[in-house]
Amino acid sequence: MKLHLIALGITALAFGACSNSGTKKAGLLTDSTKIVSLNGSVSEVLAGLGLEKQVVGTDITSNYPESMKGKVKVGHNKNINAEGVIALSPTLIVGVKKEITPALIAQFKAAGVKVLLVDQDYSVEGTKKLIHTLADSLGLPAKGDSIVKVVETDLAKTTAPAAAAQKPKVLFIYARGTGTMMVGGTGTQVDKAIALAGGQNAVTEFADYRPLTAEALVKANPDVILLFDSGLQSLGGAAGLAKVQGIKETNAGKNNKIISMDGELLSSFGPRLGLAIKELGEKIK
Repeated sequence: MKLHLIALGITALAFGACSNSGTKKAGLLTDSTKIVSLNGSVSEVLAGLGLEKQVVGTDITSNYPESMKGKVKVGHNKNINAEGVIALSPTLIVGVKKEITPALIAQFKAAGVKVLLVDQDYSVEGTKKLIHTLADSLGLPAKGDSIVKVVETDLAKTTAPAAAAQKPKVLFIYARGTGTMMVGGTGTQVDKAIALAGGQNAVTEFADYRPLTAEALVKANPDVILLFDSGLQSLGGAAGLAKVQGIKETNAGKNNKIISMDGELLSSFGPRLGLAIKELGEKIK
């Protein structure tokens, strides 16, 4: 499998010195390797590979397993503080390609840190590829195979997607209080999760996110309204959401079909993908 690896600022001599500073495990790893993970899905995979103790810092989306919550946080995966990362003296930085800017890579290069970047596609195969690429790059292919088998087993327990005519229309609202409410269009992680769970996105006119309007809400007329747990809480729960203009005019509002899920579980497309799709599928029925 092709490894998506960029070794930055490392000479053969320096790399050898790093390898000799601890007992070599495999691939990029030694017992003394200090890892900073810049993506929640990546952090979950690293934990699954048994590398939690070697992770010294993460982005703020890395909160699973529980042990990751106690790691030093270096910013959101799309707004990383390079100085904060470098201050942890990592020997390996791991992240997703599309989230790491050239400027950030240049700063890591100047600090002489190795960087492992992987692709992430929001699909079942994309999740498997993410796991395999990380495991293979780190010299732990057998452990990667084991994680993928768990994902496949979990996905096998999900309900098969409904026929097109039976698919409920699901509207995802990203909320941070009533002042920040966005509607999820096509191409987002949640859009992909809705499809895998047997639903259909109630909004197909645009991609990514746009501000919520009462007119668009009524036009979409979803059967189900979906939010992150934190987003629904920020609105004061289902009762608070019901006060938003246009909600009561939708089928979801009339039938009180308001659901929520843990945001990281729903959108990460990591090792817990099967669990996320199973939960979502059960909630949108």
